[in-house]
Amino acid sequence: MINLKMYINGEWVDAQSGKTRDIVNPATGEVIAKAAEGDVADAKHAVQVAREAFDSGVWSDLPAAQRANYLLAIATKLEERAEEIGRLETMDNGKPLRETAFDVADAAACFRYYAGIVTKPDGQTYHVSDPMQAMVVREPVGVCGLIVPWNYPLLMSVWKIAPALAAGNTIVYKPSEVTPVTAKILFEIIEEVGIPKGVANLVMGPGATVGNELAESHDVDMISFTGGTVTGRSIMRAATGNLKKISLELGGKSPNIIFADADFETAVDYALFGIFANQGQVCSAGSRLLVEESIYDRFIERLAERASKIRVGNGLDEGTEMGPLVSQQHMEKVLSYIEIGKQEGARLICGGNRITADGKDKGYFVEPTIFVDCNQSMRIVQEEIFGPVLAVSKFKDEAEAIRLANDSIYGLAGGVFTKDGAKAMRVIKKLRAGITWINSYHPTYNEAPWGGYKQSGIGRSLGTFGYEEYTEVKQININLDVQPTGWFEN
Repeated sequence: MINLKMYINGEWVDAQSGKTRDIVNPATGEVIAKAAEGDVADAKHAVQVAREAFDSGVWSDLPAAQRANYLLAIATKLEERAEEIGRLETMDNGKPLRETAFDVADAAACFRYYAGIVTKPDGQTYHVSDPMQAMVVREPVGVCGLIVPWNYPLLMSVWKIAPALAAGNTIVYKPSEVTPVTAKILFEIIEEVGIPKGVANLVMGPGATVGNELAESHDVDMISFTGGTVTGRSIMRAATGNLKKISLELGGKSPNIIFADADFETAVDYALFGIFANQGQVCSAGSRLLVEESIYDRFIERLAERASKIRVGNGLDEGTEMGPLVSQQHMEKVLSYIEIGKQEGARLICGGNRITADGKDKGYFVEPTIFVDCNQSMRIVQEEIFGPVLAVSKFKDEAEAIRLANDSIYGLAGGVFTKDGAKAMRVIKKLRAGITWINSYHPTYNEAPWGGYKQSGIGRSLGTFGYEEYTEVKQININLDVQPTGWFEN
């Protein structure tokens, strides 16, 4: 049994209330950890500590190269403990080991990327009128509240922590209360490399209490949240008290468009990967598949054939290709959407059931599920399910594909498959989405920005854009001819 404490002001502490939460392995239903269940009091304490640390300059006043060295040390430690972290992430979240191995490697690379960014030139100078020199510099925002989801517990944490620390901020970080296990390892590493006390703080607990306190607190200068759109709206409202800076990476219902001239097997392969990677629990999942009518029947037949062969099982088992959903509550939500799809008249050609055979009855396993002949009025087409459920529709031509793709409140991601480069670019430019792929789906890079249009969020993670989210721009004007203005006569 793993005991998970919070990390505040350089000390490992229990919740002030003494409460704990059981953390469950979604593949087995077994309790694998007990986590401190923080509340408002714990969040307030962490914010106060972070505020004092930022105002003291113990971190923000360090030379950029020194901050970079800390980040590089974290990256190295993550790699040294990669196997341990991967196994714990699989036990906590459910995804297969091959996915968690990638997440750990990518997390280390993210710390290295921002270690490099922070020592590079930034700011601008301007040739203005009068004997003046104007310039801008970037400075840290201050205290940042970072709230992450359960689908990529380690990686989403690092996407926020690495740029926030690189820019010189102090942080109060809240992992999902469902998947807090690898947060413990990350903060053990933060402590081990010697980041000053109070700079990085870990508070666990429910979003409704801990997360809301971070969003409401006037001592928090920025809130960065990744999660559902409904919660994002609540965070945004709570942040208005002191008009804090916000960054929101929210939901998606992303279209994956397959034209008849696409490489057939490549398109099928990416359609599967787009929806069934991480059990479909991906904000950018290609959960709406749009297929040109001339290849529609052949495509969905091949899709169902391959989806039915996906090996579903415990993520720790060799050969597992898709693991369980993260919790019983989430499994029940996904299963309810499958029932909605049936009631709405979509045609189920693959999956649709909970898996209980072969010792899976205590886990939260759902079959890879494909609905076809879907239309825009269906809830399974319009609403984010966040599970292994694909809604397939057909289109006649390029114009209809674009219309269907953009008929959504979301605008996070989208893909286009075609051998016609000009057509691919025409369609991509018309998609109202922040992350797009041509003849691919899902690759993500630390160097490139991540975020969406419409109700998929505000701001960007990753790349230089992600670094700038955690900074403020200051204008500095220097008088090169120091003498009285002469504005007043006397």
